[in-house]
Amino acid sequence: MIIEDFVVTPFQQNARIVACEQTRLAICVDPGGEVELIVRALDRMNLELQAIALTHAHMDHIGGVAELKRLKPRAEIILHKDDELIYQQLPEQPAWVGIPRWQWAAFGVDYETPPQVDRYWTEGESYQVGELDFEVLHCPGHSPGHVVLFEARERSAIVGDCLFAGSIGRTDLPGGSHERLMRSLLNKILPLGDDVRAFTGHGEQTTIGRERLTNPFLAGAYAPGINSN
Repeated sequence: MIIEDFVVTPFQQNARIVACEQTRLAICVDPGGEVELIVRALDRMNLELQAIALTHAHMDHIGGVAELKRLKPRAEIILHKDDELIYQQLPEQPAWVGIPRWQWAAFGVDYETPPQVDRYWTEGESYQVGELDFEVLHCPGHSPGHVVLFEARERSAIVGDCLFAGSIGRTDLPGGSHERLMRSLLNKILPLGDDVRAFTGHGEQTTIGRERLTNPFLAGAYAPGINSN
């Protein structure tokens, strides 16, 4: 599996290329901006972009979708249905975090309306990228339609903004729920296994085991074989 990360925009968001080494098929996960970096990398590595794969629809993760779709029009946009309203509200999202409208252009958050979603993630589906096989896990809480993409053979999970090194996702934006996020973490993400690499939406890569033991939101809350309701 090829994974190439790009820390983009003032939000320091991890946009990510994930590709199959054998077939050279790729997805771009959460293109928040600075799309020219992503396109140059795809072309340099001779990768074919099959999808713009969104973990969720907050502006720092979808701000570059429209530009990337224009440059790679054959790539389908995939999102969970429960985040579609948030996705459609992209042009208004800067107000949600308190950025005054008159500053949107200066901060690079004067977003255009994003293109139509091509298809929707469904819980438990198997999504192939060449020889890679991702299980789609619906993990609401940070947003209603947040998903995690888990490749079991690679022991890797793209966790978006559910989990960070030493922290968890915020739940104070529209549609957020701390209770739902904790259920997602305890019932779906932590049970993937301590050895699983967690590729986060911001900050450094971590592992499930490291977070289970050291993350202040999770330490002591989960043990293998115990299900939290």
